[in-house]
Amino acid sequence: MHLHCVAPKPENNGTELMKPQHSFSQRVMYPITLKFQEIVYKIGQQKTILNGVTGTVCPGEMLAMLGPSGSGKTTLLTALGGRLSGKLSGKITYNSQPFSGSIKRRTGFVSQDDVLYPHLTVIETLVFTALLRLPQSVGREEKVRHVEHVIAELGLNKCRNSMIGGPLFRGISGGEKKRVSIGQEMLINPSLLLLDEPTSGLDSTTALRILNTVKRLASGGRTVITTIHQPSSRLYYMFDKVVLLSEGCPIYYGPASTALEYFSSIGFSISITTNPADLLLDLANGIGPDTKNVIEQGDTTEQEKKLVREALVSAYEKNISTRLKTEVCSLDSSNFSYTKDVSTRNGVKLEQWCTSWMHQFKVLLMRGLRERRHETFNKLRIFQVISVAFLAGLLWWHTPTSHIEDRIAMLFFFAVFWGFYPLYNAVFTFPQERRMLIKERSSGMYRLSSYFLAKTVGDLPLELALPTAFTFILYWMGGLKPDPTTFILSLLLVLYNVLVSQSLGLAFGALLMDVKQATTLASVTTLVFLIAGGYYIQQIPWFIVWLKYLSYSYYSYKLLLGVQYSDNDYYECSRGVYCQVANLPAIQSVGLNNMWIDVSVMAVMLIGYRLVAYLALTHVR
Repeated sequence: MHLHCVAPKPENNGTELMKPQHSFSQRVMYPITLKFQEIVYKIGQQKTILNGVTGTVCPGEMLAMLGPSGSGKTTLLTALGGRLSGKLSGKITYNSQPFSGSIKRRTGFVSQDDVLYPHLTVIETLVFTALLRLPQSVGREEKVRHVEHVIAELGLNKCRNSMIGGPLFRGISGGEKKRVSIGQEMLINPSLLLLDEPTSGLDSTTALRILNTVKRLASGGRTVITTIHQPSSRLYYMFDKVVLLSEGCPIYYGPASTALEYFSSIGFSISITTNPADLLLDLANGIGPDTKNVIEQGDTTEQEKKLVREALVSAYEKNISTRLKTEVCSLDSSNFSYTKDVSTRNGVKLEQWCTSWMHQFKVLLMRGLRERRHETFNKLRIFQVISVAFLAGLLWWHTPTSHIEDRIAMLFFFAVFWGFYPLYNAVFTFPQERRMLIKERSSGMYRLSSYFLAKTVGDLPLELALPTAFTFILYWMGGLKPDPTTFILSLLLVLYNVLVSQSLGLAFGALLMDVKQATTLASVTTLVFLIAGGYYIQQIPWFIVWLKYLSYSYYSYKLLLGVQYSDNDYYECSRGVYCQVANLPAIQSVGLNNMWIDVSVMAVMLIGYRLVAYLALTHVR
C-alpha cells in the first residue's frame, strides 16, 4: 500500500464553476487531499466511539467505510465533514490545513435520510438550493442553467416536474430522492463529497445506479467518502479504498481489492467464493470463517467474538498501522494538530456568506410560500374557523345592549379563541422543520435570522386572513357597536392578539423541538390563561394574582372591553333603569383605563416570545 496524491492546483476566483461548456461532474476547482490521523472520539468518560482511526483520501478516489451498526462509521464521516459536536482528538487536515469556512463551502454532505420538502418539485428543490448556495454575483439565469446541468448529469429529467412526496402522498421514488439529495450538494461543485449510507433502503439495481453516479463524480477529481452497511460484491469492487471498523477500532485500511488477501495472510481465509463485504462484516462482528457454523447454531459466546476482534485489532496494529502512519506523515507538509471542541466549528462565524441577508430572506420566503401552496389542511382550517364564526354569530345573534353580560362573554370569546387557536398551530412550525434546519444550517446555506423572519412572515397571510374573516362575521352578527372606528380597532386588537399568541407557540416549539411535549405545555398554559383571563374569576387570591398579568388573553379581553365601552356609557340594567357600565362588577374588576399600558405589555410579550424562539433555534444541533 503506497500513498500518493496529485498536488492540488492553485485556487482560482471561482468563475470556473460557472462555465457551462463542460460537464459539471468532470471539473473541480480545488482538489482536496483529506488526511485523518489517530481520530479518537468519546462520549463522556466511559464510551469510546472512535479509537485511533487513520487514513487518507486523494482527489479522484472513493473511500468506503464498512462496519456493523454502531461501529462508528457515521461518527467518523460527520467528523471528517466538520459537523461533529463534542470533543474530538487527533488530526484532520484538508490539503494540510485545518477545517475552515472555505473548506466547509467546498464540502458536500449527503445524509442517510433524504431531508427534502415534500410539496416542492425536483426542479424547484434544486433551483431554491442553487439560489441560496451559489454566489449572488452569479445571475439567476446562470444558476438555473447550472441546475439543468446537474439534473441531466444525475438522470433526473423524467421526474423534474414531479413533487418530492412524503408520508401523506406519493412522489418520486427512493432512488430519485437520493439523487436529488446528491444533486443539492453537486450544485456547489464540491471538492469533497461525503455520503452517509447512500444505498440504504434501495434495491440492488437502484443502488448500483447511485454508486455509478458517485463513482463518475469521483473520477472528475473529487474526493469521495461514503459509509455503506452491506454492499453487494458489484458495489464493493467499485471502491478504491476501504476502512473496516469494529466497535470504533480500525481492523483494515487499504485497497478494496486486497482486503481478502490481507485477512487470509493473518489466518482468516475462506475457501468458497463469497461477497467480500459479507466476510468483512462477519469479521467486524467477531465472527471468523472457521467459527461461522458454530455461531449459526447459536453456540457462540461473546468471549469468542471478543477474542476474534482482539486478534484483528492486534494484526492491524502490527501489519498496517505503523506503516500507514509513516506514509501519512510523509505526505504532510504541516504538523498542525488539535484537540479541541469541534462544536465551535459548526457555528456561523466560520462562514463568509456568499449571498446577502435580504437575498436569503426573499428566497426563503418564496420557498416557504411555494411549499405551503399545497398544504393539506388549509381547506380544513378555513372550514373550521368560518363554521365556528357562523355558529357563534347565530348564538349571539344581535345581542341587545341591555344583555351586557352576553356581550362581555362574546368579547372574552374573541380574546380566548384567537389567543389559543394560533398558539396550537405555531407549536408545530419549528419541530416539523428541525431536520431541514439542521441540514441546511450545517451546509452554511443561510443566516438563522433570515430563515426565522422568512418563516414567521410567510405564515402571516393565513394566520391573519382567518381571524379577519372571523371578526367580520361574528362582530356584525353579534350586534356589537356598529361604529366603523370601533370595528377597525377591535379587528386590529384581535390580529394583535393572534401575533402574540403565535409568538408563544413558536417559543414553545423552538424550546422543546418535540410536538407532543410542546402541545402538552401549550394546553396547560392555555388552561391557566383561560381561568386567569379576568372573566371567570373576578377576585383572584393575592398570592396567585400574578398569573393574571402573565396572560395575554387578559390584556386582549381588557382592550376589547375598552374599545367597546367607556366610563360614560350606560346600559339598561332593569326595565327603565340605566346603570353605568364602569360600575358593573365584571368590568370593574378589569377596568377600562390604562389601555396604552396593556398595548405595551403585549408588545413586550410579542417581542420577548419571538426572541426566546430565535435564541432557542441557535442551540438546535
